[in-house]
Amino acid sequence: MVIAMSRLLQDTLLNTVERYPDRTALIAGDVRMSYLEVTDYACRLAHALRERGVDRGDRVAIFMDNTWQCALSIYGVLLAGGVFVVINPQTKRNKLAFILRDADAHVLLTDRHLAREFGPVAEQLPTLQVLCANDANALSADMESLTDALIDMPTTPPPQSAISLDLAALIYTSGSTGEPKGVMHTHQSMLFVLRSLVEYLRLDKNDKLLCVLPLAFDYGLYQLLMSFYTGATLVLERSFTYPAQVFNVLKAEGVTVFPGVPTIFTMLLDAHQRQPLCFENVLRVTNTAAALPPSFNTRLREIFPNADIYRMYGLTECKRVSYLPPEQIEQKPESVGIAIPGTEVMVLDNDGQPVKPGEVGTLYVRGSHVMLGYWNQPEKTAHMLKPGLLPGERLLCTHDLFTVDADGYLYFSGRTDDIIKSRGEKISPLEVETVLYDILGIREAAVLGVPDPLLGQAVQAFVCLMDDSTLCEGKIKKLCGDKLESFMVPKYVTFLPELPKSANGKTDKKALAAMLC
Repeated sequence: MVIAMSRLLQDTLLNTVERYPDRTALIAGDVRMSYLEVTDYACRLAHALRERGVDRGDRVAIFMDNTWQCALSIYGVLLAGGVFVVINPQTKRNKLAFILRDADAHVLLTDRHLAREFGPVAEQLPTLQVLCANDANALSADMESLTDALIDMPTTPPPQSAISLDLAALIYTSGSTGEPKGVMHTHQSMLFVLRSLVEYLRLDKNDKLLCVLPLAFDYGLYQLLMSFYTGATLVLERSFTYPAQVFNVLKAEGVTVFPGVPTIFTMLLDAHQRQPLCFENVLRVTNTAAALPPSFNTRLREIFPNADIYRMYGLTECKRVSYLPPEQIEQKPESVGIAIPGTEVMVLDNDGQPVKPGEVGTLYVRGSHVMLGYWNQPEKTAHMLKPGLLPGERLLCTHDLFTVDADGYLYFSGRTDDIIKSRGEKISPLEVETVLYDILGIREAAVLGVPDPLLGQAVQAFVCLMDDSTLCEGKIKKLCGDKLESFMVPKYVTFLPELPKSANGKTDKKALAAMLC
């Protein structure tokens, strides 16, 4: 497939609409949009943002549900010359405030029903302009209707001044300190990985890609980007909360690509056990975010009899690291494969030397897809980006442990930090611990991830109560849910008289983990 050269991420849409203006670009519930309609909307939004002062490199936050407006807003920001910052709609007030301040967002594109979270934050940020996509009649004086803002805006792209080295996106991810980090990706890095993904997934304009994953999650985001790059169709769902509804969409729309995380596949297999499922149109099934149990491979073939199954590994700092060619899934069912096209991976020991087959080392990544760094966080950037093979080059140190076999295939062994991956989301234990410590009656708290067949990892909390406390597990979960996204709320709460301590006085999380064995 020959695709016109794209120098900026938004060029992918502009090139596609020239070739396929009438093809269906997006299906979201009852909404169906052609590439021409998508481009017209994105251009009008770009002009509206320009009128509100958005210029080259300015950050625009998108705090919306998984809707067509959210998807198209990404391209509107890019066409305006801005940097898009997609924020999960489950994000609570304190984290939202941190991200908006840290990114120095100029405009917030949002949904009116999320005002409970963004309203108080916007009041503290007087320079932030708020555009709401719905409920125009219910807007307060400091909010503006997005629909009204687009009236009479041109449907042609504004003049472009950005170059490929400019930022395209800040993708916020939790860190071991509990403070979200803005991963900086340029147009160049995102276009590179986009081309690589399309190559090894063998996508083309005839595909229909399902997306039930949040667009704030880079795995969900790239379903959109790959669709518009190839001229394919994106079938966008808000979530996988109602599997039966998604199953109906899979069949009705003839979806050919099904991306998921282990949580989704577990739910899918449970439903299949109750009533057999079969989606013959699906040609590719992809998994990342957490390891897919090898036993799932055979069972998924019952549901997707014509599909290639891709096991993959990645992290936000470079989007994707490796993939297992589907032809190798029987021979190497536990592997996450080889480096994606155009990149290189190395498993090194503590002295920086390549490990022998079967030995454990730290995975390093080399390629144009590596992030520029963390926004406003040079120390954390230095922790992840190390001197490379050439002068001035930087390698991405994943701080994840891997082995490699004699054929060069990678096998994930574990993480060198304690970040929890649950339901495809990264969770900082410190962030959950901070909320626990704010609960009256809790004296000490510690959080770690424990293996879970549905979630990948579940959040396990250990708490020590004050003597007069009457807190119970249910009450603690309820109070956590008031301040945390649902996927961050502890699934398990264990009560202890004291937390074990290491020799230096810190909480000994290895000892806590041993208690569960």
